[in-house]
Amino acid sequence: MSKICEICGKRPSCGNQVSHSGKRSSRWWYPNIQKVRVRLPNGQVKRMKVCTRCIKAGKIQKAVS
Repeated sequence: MSKICEICGKRPSCGNQVSHSGKRSSRWWYPNIQKVRVRLPNGQVKRMKVCTRCIKAGKIQKAVS
């Protein structure tokens, strides 16, 4: 499954995991992506992968079942 928000384009970012001794190993941070049914401006209903930040900000309108 693609881990990219279809609204804002948020995607995974990489960095280093640093232990107490300072040893470094690479790791990833993933956005919280949810599959939601979205009502588009033209009235269509479409399933999209959206991050929770966009859902909470009201950038999408959820379609009611």
